[in-house]
Amino acid sequence: MMMNTPPKCMPPELVKSMVFLLGRLGMTVKKQAVEELEAAGHSAYDYGVLTLVAEGACRTQGAIADALELDRGQLVGLLDGLEERGLIERKRDPNDRRRHSVQLTADGKRQLSRLRSILKRIEDEFFAPLDGDEREQLHQLLVTVARYHDPRFAAPAEALATTVS
Repeated sequence: MMMNTPPKCMPPELVKSMVFLLGRLGMTVKKQAVEELEAAGHSAYDYGVLTLVAEGACRTQGAIADALELDRGQLVGLLDGLEERGLIERKRDPNDRRRHSVQLTADGKRQLSRLRSILKRIEDEFFAPLDGDEREQLHQLLVTVARYHDPRFAAPAEALATTVS
């Protein structure tokens, strides 16, 4: 009786497909990142929010929701959790009581540093087959593709130039 066993390698057509490769690699690294962030008591959303707030690009709840493409109600729940854990502070805007500004606390800065270390380690492990120059080249190519599809990936100076023009 013959048993169906999975192939020992990917079919050449799938190996040639950049869509398949990017999808498979993306799922693999995302799964590892999600698992390790959750093991550290956080989510990828937590990391996104903490990073945006730390960089000062998005100081208000609405700007954070827009940048992460989250429903504002979903963001409020995330912010509530981060605030309960003492990682962020929300303050009413004195000029517009409907708006809240968001800032990292000292604990929030420490947790963000920890999350960055986790993600850096994952990145180093995932891209271990590539040397530094190859990693930089791959990164630049991915950024080029990302910018083509989503203008939010533009460098800050480029983003300002396109909004001012």
